[in-house]
Amino acid sequence: MFTTHDIQQFEKKDIPLSEIEQQISNFKKGFPYMRLLRPAAIDDGIIRLTEDQITEAIEHYSTRIKTNNFQPVKFVPASGAASRMFQSLFSFLEAAGDNQIAETLLSDDQYKVVKQVFNHLPDFAFYAELEKGVGGIKDNEGNTRYCEILNFLLSDSGLNYGFLPKGLLKFHQYTEGPRTPVEEHMIEGALYGANSKGEVKLHFTVSHEHLEYFKQKTTQASKIFESKYGVEYHISFSEQKPSTDTIAVDPDNNPFRNADGSLLFRPGGHGALLDNLNDIKADIIFVKNIDNVVPDKLKKETVRYKKALAELLLNYQERIFNYLQWLDSEPEFIPDEKLVEMAMFVEKELCTAPPEKIVSFDKMSLVHYLFSKLNRPIRICGMVKNQGEPGGGPFWARNSDGTVSLQIVESSQIDFKDANQKRIADHSTHFNPVDLICAVYNYKGRKFDLKQFSDPETGFISHKSKEGKPLKALELPGLWNGAMSDWNTLFVDVPVITFNPVKTVNDLLRDEHQTKN
Repeated sequence: MFTTHDIQQFEKKDIPLSEIEQQISNFKKGFPYMRLLRPAAIDDGIIRLTEDQITEAIEHYSTRIKTNNFQPVKFVPASGAASRMFQSLFSFLEAAGDNQIAETLLSDDQYKVVKQVFNHLPDFAFYAELEKGVGGIKDNEGNTRYCEILNFLLSDSGLNYGFLPKGLLKFHQYTEGPRTPVEEHMIEGALYGANSKGEVKLHFTVSHEHLEYFKQKTTQASKIFESKYGVEYHISFSEQKPSTDTIAVDPDNNPFRNADGSLLFRPGGHGALLDNLNDIKADIIFVKNIDNVVPDKLKKETVRYKKALAELLLNYQERIFNYLQWLDSEPEFIPDEKLVEMAMFVEKELCTAPPEKIVSFDKMSLVHYLFSKLNRPIRICGMVKNQGEPGGGPFWARNSDGTVSLQIVESSQIDFKDANQKRIADHSTHFNPVDLICAVYNYKGRKFDLKQFSDPETGFISHKSKEGKPLKALELPGLWNGAMSDWNTLFVDVPVITFNPVKTVNDLLRDEHQTKN
């Protein structure tokens, strides 16, 4: 199937031939759906903290931060251009052609979101730069420069927002000037991620073409924020590794070839970032998407819950480590009541139930089972009330090994043709906002190999095209669902105000992204 040139392509990307063969096999057989048992809900898989619990956890976390050897890291997926944010503007610009036609089109309901943008231009943080760049929003005759404005905003002859990543767009306007998401994340890091020395460690995953832009912006911002917040930034970057690219195939599952005969590879989706996360060494890792930021006036709740959830995670980790020490030292002498306590902890608090076929364990089988379930990375996932946002949600699900556990399940993993599965999905009360805190060291102080805890059966196949020819693309198990399938997972209810993503340019007009009180 493969030529010498193909093999050289694999070697250049550092992808073993066996991995390519497995990917093609996945295209042929497809991926099984996740089997949902019921939605996770408050007091049934989702923890709701009281105000007293939050206050106490914050106090303990603040004390913990002061210890010399405790190191948090903030991990922010920030790759990819923001072009999808401006999809409506691109379509309008293509249809308009000139200002006279643009004026007419804006009366069409099809372009009402574009009309909203023009009606509220002064409310965008990039307005001042935009107005100056086009020489005024209106021309000498008082007509709005619709096409000039959009061209300047989107193209490389102006602000180049059609090329830049979300992290470098001006999101929020302050008295001292506009701020980008990467700057807002830097401030968040200063508010809950500094160690005892005042060091704030942040890691951004970026695309190669944007790397230098990120370096310039963070270097500039560090000079301002270090003085303002009394911290010292240590910022690192990584790119998606070529070894995580996946091969594309034609509709008959044969390798898709470009016009020059080379094989087509595509990025493996956000699940590819598991390799980047796996390289991070820290006591805890805060994971949050680049576009989920708010102005200073709304940061308080985010900071409170980040600290409270971090402390809750570390409390659970300490309990797990204590049990693992018992299981690892002369397990045959562990009192039966201690094993029962551990089994109840795994089932009731870590929400992992054994396979139905296992009615009972002998003592050493139980020890082995408990050790295998406890000796895993652990994560806390904030969950917000479902308000119609697309994406994954928290469910009780049956795993391939027969166990039942909490999982973040994406819509692509659900068989909506199955009436029962659809009913369960439709009754979900919460949504996954990609608000995670991870602990990646084991009880002996060694870092887990995170790739060992991913479920390869949770990938996704999508249908695309290139140069008019149809193809199938393979996405790796998602970073916060399939890639973390075998982690110990805790779901915690968090306020919806902590989730404010920007999916379209119009989202920046929401009150949550406006700095006026």
